Amino acid sequence: MLSMTAQIKIYEQMRVLSAQMVEAAQSADWDRLIGLEKSVAALRDTLIEQHVEPDMSRDEAQRKAALISGILEDDAEIRRHTEPWMDKVRQFLGGAAKQRQVERAYGAGL
Repeated sequence: MLSMTAQIKIYEQMRVLSAQMVEAAQSADWDRLIGLEKSVAALRDTLIEQHVEPDMSRDEAQRKAALISGILEDDAEIRRHTEPWMDKVRQFLGGAAKQRQVERAYGAGL
């Protein structure tokens, strides 16, 4: 079981990483973005596995809420950069899949 102080430290680490993820998304550094996302996921899993709602002070509750809000803002910014790229990937893969279907239907000699 994590204390509230330990939970807040994890949220702080997640916030730092999410800001780095924004930078990676803005520069289209997809490999770095993936690595950072894996680090955030590991921290999230720790919170989930060890989570118990401990009593928290008003200051702790406000800090936790502010960190979560910042992480969500970063997530929206990351999506703003990754979704157009993902759409291009989907179109490319969709076109490749259609090409394979045509080749299977009519033979690869086209």
